[in-house]
Amino acid sequence: MTDATALAAAISQGRVTARAVTEASLAACHAQAKLGAVVHLEQDMARAGAKAADALPPDRRGPFHGVPFLVKDLGGVARGLPAAAGAAAIRVRARLPGADSHLLRDLRQTGLIPFGLSATPPFGLSLSCEPDGLPPARNPWNPKLTPGGSSGGAAAAVAAGIVAIAHATDAAGSIRVPAACCGLTGLKPSRGAVPGGPDFANHLMGIASELVLARSIRDVETAFGAVHQPLAPVHLPERPRIALALPKRCGPDQTHAAQAAAEALRDAGCDLREIPAPDRMGAEAHAIARTILAVSLAEWLAALNIHDDQVPPLAAAMAAEGRATPATALFAAARQLARLTNRSQTLFTAADAVLTPVLASAPPPVGSFDLSGTNSVSHMARLEGFAPNAALANVAGLPALALPFGMSGGLPLGVQLIGPPGADFALLALGALIEARAPSFPFPFPIAGLPT
Repeated sequence: MTDATALAAAISQGRVTARAVTEASLAACHAQAKLGAVVHLEQDMARAGAKAADALPPDRRGPFHGVPFLVKDLGGVARGLPAAAGAAAIRVRARLPGADSHLLRDLRQTGLIPFGLSATPPFGLSLSCEPDGLPPARNPWNPKLTPGGSSGGAAAAVAAGIVAIAHATDAAGSIRVPAACCGLTGLKPSRGAVPGGPDFANHLMGIASELVLARSIRDVETAFGAVHQPLAPVHLPERPRIALALPKRCGPDQTHAAQAAAEALRDAGCDLREIPAPDRMGAEAHAIARTILAVSLAEWLAALNIHDDQVPPLAAAMAAEGRATPATALFAAARQLARLTNRSQTLFTAADAVLTPVLASAPPPVGSFDLSGTNSVSHMARLEGFAPNAALANVAGLPALALPFGMSGGLPLGVQLIGPPGADFALLALGALIEARAPSFPFPFPIAGLPT
């Protein structure tokens, strides 16, 4: 398998050095610059990290020893990398963090070497990836198409082999959508399962989670195992029960991929049944998430003294909506969030996990979800239409695992497993069953530095 685990093994076995891998990754950054995946690069940081990795004794090496790593330009910060949330107004005033967030501290302990920032749309407000004032991120499978968002730069970088694994965040599908667009694997962890400190800047009333995008289940499981905060675990029965839910908005390719993945699970010994898609809960979750995102953006701009004319029109419209939201409405949204979290457990009374498509269609062209308009209602509705019910896992605090299953028209197809809170490792185990039975496909680019 060609993934971050294999790359770290090659380094630890002496088949390649961390310095050689880092130079290959830096070269790939430059060679694939037209993909727009990387928005900030610290070459000296990369080389210093690789030199230190090569000098580390074998007994102190982690599972991702010497593997180059990109941090998303939004979410938990890494020391020395000035995150700007894809916004030009923040980029000009961004400061160098003097310390890692708790998440990045734990990821660094695995041996990963952060050395740059991956692209994100301004304030994470899109499921495509066009940073303010910078070139758009493009899909390595077809550069005319989006790699998804908001972790689009991370997905493009991993699919293009610039890095084998990258940091990603998810507040309404932003790990799972890019995973599906680019043929990757990504877990949106359970609420509270990964650290958000010390500043909790990406808390968003509990709807946001952070982890990684990678090319394999084992990479995601290793990353999650290194950072997770123990919750009451959910264990799978000997014969797991899988509920297949197919939103009518999903096209035939997306539907067939989910059905095929369901058959793979049946082949692996799981019980399978079909249920109606949770569209009503999904619509309610979307409305709650929209309220939280709007109020959060309004507070964010005020805290940084950024005016509406300094941000894209859609961001200004969302911020205005947030400022107009009374505290009573925000309180009501918080109560709705708690009620929906409780009600979502009905999905698992007769099932251990729900299997569903990630997307309604193939990735659209770059620019399809830009922020140049001012109709926030229409924009958010289009996002929800592209990724049906994506916000449900966020608002209800559920773990959701996206992974590829097959291809159509030269593009990978993605499916997702959703489970009850605390079922993260259980979903990864089910994902491994799917991965082992999924049709294989070659990525458009090899991983930089991985010996062949």
